[in-house]
Amino acid sequence: MKVLIIADVHGNLEALKAVLADPHDALICLGDMVGYGPEPGACVRRILGENALVLRGNHDHALATGASPGCPPSFQWLAEATAQLGEAQLSTIERAALAELPLRVSHLIDGVPYHLVHATPTDPMYSYLEPTSEGWAREVREIGPEVLLVGHTHIQFRHHVAGRTIISPGSVGQPRHGDARAAYMVIEDGTFSFCRVAYRIERTVATLERSGIEPAAAAVLTQLLRTGQPSLFLTPRGPADVRPDAKDPGIHVLRGLQRQPRAVW
Repeated sequence: MKVLIIADVHGNLEALKAVLADPHDALICLGDMVGYGPEPGACVRRILGENALVLRGNHDHALATGASPGCPPSFQWLAEATAQLGEAQLSTIERAALAELPLRVSHLIDGVPYHLVHATPTDPMYSYLEPTSEGWAREVREIGPEVLLVGHTHIQFRHHVAGRTIISPGSVGQPRHGDARAAYMVIEDGTFSFCRVAYRIERTVATLERSGIEPAAAAVLTQLLRTGQPSLFLTPRGPADVRPDAKDPGIHVLRGLQRQPRAVW
């Protein structure tokens, strides 16, 4: 049995389609189908149409309930700038369905027990831990003897702590590890592998630019899509009230740094 594990699609339909083209028997999504990207409605319908096991992320919860997604200040204004897209593209019934998605699930895959959550077991929607943080030792004490599968970081990693394993598939729609390809994970016959696949980034960029969001937000999100890493405006030091000018020539330099596609690994 081949299971695709995805997370943080963030309304990027082109990236999602590229990942789902990998033949599979089952799909698990660790949350955040919406937010930041231009096509949240199509992404939600495509994932739920696969009869996937889907968890609720902080952006899914925000769209469903009107709550804040709880992003750091440097990303909060981008979440606010793109929230209108989810509100316009998903019906009231579809948004309500997001609020019913589980926050955590224990699940057997090929006989191996996994604990699934978007962020962390103690704070399933919002808490952020770096891949090698000592905080994971506390988190694994909150669950049974399962492998912990998480999203939220947008970074592929495997970390061992306190005799336990934590794995993140990375982000399909907004990778932040310096590689612009869509990231995901495959579990097959009891083993797992990290994968990345090139997709039509410029189609996502064009759809984003036509979406009607403010140009400054579109420029920063475009740079992130093309390079796979946050710009200087999205570093921990970046204040929420300092927004780059979409006409700033520095933005155009960053937008030209598209990476060349590489093979899936």
